[in-house]
Parts: sequence; structure tokens; C-alpha cells
Amino acid sequence: MITPGSTIGILGGGQLGRMLILAGRNLGYRFHVFEPKGSCPAGMVADLEINAAYSDKTALRKFAEGVDVITLEFENIPTEVIDMLSTIKPVLPGSRALFICQHRQREKDFLRESGLPCAPFEYADSAESLKNVVEAIGFPCVIKTAAFGYDGKGQIKLNVPEEAADCDYLWNFLENPQRVVVEKWIHHIGEFSVICARKVDGTKITFPMAENIHIHHILHASIIPARITEATQTTGAQLACEIADLLDVTGLIAVELFLEEDGSLIINEMAPRPHNSGHYSMDGCITSQFEQQIRAVANLPFGSTELVKPSVMINLLGDIWAKADDGDPDWASLLADPNVKLHLYDKGEARPGRKMGHFTVLGDEIETTLEAAEAHFDALLGV
Repeated sequence: MITPGSTIGILGGGQLGRMLILAGRNLGYRFHVFEPKGSCPAGMVADLEINAAYSDKTALRKFAEGVDVITLEFENIPTEVIDMLSTIKPVLPGSRALFICQHRQREKDFLRESGLPCAPFEYADSAESLKNVVEAIGFPCVIKTAAFGYDGKGQIKLNVPEEAADCDYLWNFLENPQRVVVEKWIHHIGEFSVICARKVDGTKITFPMAENIHIHHILHASIIPARITEATQTTGAQLACEIADLLDVTGLIAVELFLEEDGSLIINEMAPRPHNSGHYSMDGCITSQFEQQIRAVANLPFGSTELVKPSVMINLLGDIWAKADDGDPDWASLLADPNVKLHLYDKGEARPGRKMGHFTVLGDEIETTLEAAEAHFDALLGV
């Protein structure tokens, strides 16, 4: 057990690391952050921020020697860094989970080889092979770069064969990747996610399933409880737990799912860290996903994930700042509502599509809570 008062190291300095630190402060932990870029959101609330490249072994060693355990807040970290740090201090969730989840090819292979439900897919490693793979998968389909894709980046949907006529153009548009995954497009009736926390002894607990609404491939809203059957929620939780065990996760694993018309669930993607769709837990659950990650990597007993009230989380992107007259949105209506919790990430420049914050509305009934959340969002946009 890593007892309160110990120091936890975090790889990555984004808003997830920031919220992880703020949750851990209540338990008495100290935090060091390793982040290549300076003045990061997590570093602003950390005890120590180390800014160096992931190739800087001297800085990495200094970071590891100053903490008791290491975790991560995003997955685009070279696995050789995890392996090197692991010789000094425990790194959780571990290199295997990171290695698989940070690359779509390895992720899809893992799902298929494990017999887990996922969309039919094939690979292409050139513009020439892309044409044959797209024809084999059929239309509609989606092309995804194997590495470094998130929030819709590195993706192209093809609806009809004519859109695949110029594969050289498609390959260049994706910035000449080493490899892509071509998936059959799933005509789903909803997108959902489940977050599972797991400790080193295999003890697990899941958060309530979130129903997710995306706009332009970026999460807009998460609705909890999800408006689906109890049986579907149970199946989603079971899938997340199975994946956590197969990957031997110590920490969190977030599993994104599609719900098909026949009621079956298809696994879309996985992330071995806190997840945007789990932000509702900061206000809607007895224990947040961030506190639960601290408890998992410190080997503390888990906190309850019981939903306190129906909740709707809305993402705040930089586009809202662009619409504001003086550069800053008017938060007055949000702050005046006693059922709203506002969270801003202090990320500096508010670029379009950049996640700058979120707010959560709590209520007594999910439909009216959703209506209130969307009304607040429209007010921020000036609609």
C-alpha cells in the first residue's frame, strides 16, 4: 500500500493529470509531473513539474527517484520509457496495457484474438494496398491511422466506392501514415462507455455506463444513467472487467462501445486512463474516476461508484471562447444554477476543438436534466 503522504508521479501534464492531482490532494498525496512542455495544467497544481523530453533518461531517472509510484494521464508515451522507469519504481497500469491501447492495430488484434466483439477490420500499409482493403471491407467504412488518433483526428469515412477512387489522395490526406486500420462502419443506435478500476490483486469496480453524444467526432455530452436496459448496462460492465483482467490493468481502463439495433455491444476503443466521458463522476458519484485511480495505484480500498443523482456532463471547447465578445464566456447563468458544477482546466489559448473545461448538471430525472444542460450550453453559444 502506498499510504497517504507519499508522492505519486504522473506521466503527462494535461487536464486529466490536473484533475487526478486535485482528487489526490484530499487523500494527502503529493504529486510530481513529467511533461515535455512547460506550464502545463497538471504542473500548475503539482508539487514538482519536470519538463524534459521522453528521451532524456537523466530527467526520467530524477523523476522516478523522487516518487513512490508512477501512473499516467495519457497513453501516447513511448513504451521504452515505461520499461526504463519500471526498473526504478512501479509504473501503473503497466507497459502491456499501454502498448496495446496506444496503437489501433494492436488494439484491434487484441480484441479479435481475445474473442471480444469488435467491428470487422483489415490493415493497409500503402495507398496501393488501401484500395484492396477498402474493397474487401465494403461500404460504408472508416479509415483510421494506426497511431496517434483521437477526437476524430486521423480518420476518414467512406460512404460509396467513388470516394475511394483516389487512394493516393486519401493516403496523403492522412499525412502518409505507416499503417491504417479500415473498419466496417457500424450502424449503431448509440455510443456508450464504461470505466473499470482494477487493483493489482484483481479486485475490480465499474462506474455507471455513460451514454455519449459526439459532435464532429468530439464528445459533446455524457448522460448518466444511460437510457438503455439494465441487461445492456450489465453486459457493458462485464466487457470492461474482462478487458481489465486480460490487460492486467492496475488503475483505470475506459471502454467505448457501440450499441447495435439487435441489442448487442461492439467495442470501439479503449484507454488505460481517466476518460472524458467519466468526468460526470466528479460530481455525480460518491467517488470520482480520478480518486478511484489514486486508490487503485496506491492499493487502497475502492470508494463507492454509486450515482448520487442523474447527471449530464457537457464539454466546453475553445469554440465557445471564440464566440465571446471579450474573449471570455459569460459564466453567470451557469454559476447561478445551484445544480451546475463548472470545471475549467486553465489551459491558456482557447483553440477551436480544444477541450477547455466541462460542466455537469445534476437533477432528479434524466430527461429534464439533459434539457437543462443543453439550455445552458446554448446560452453560452448565444443561441
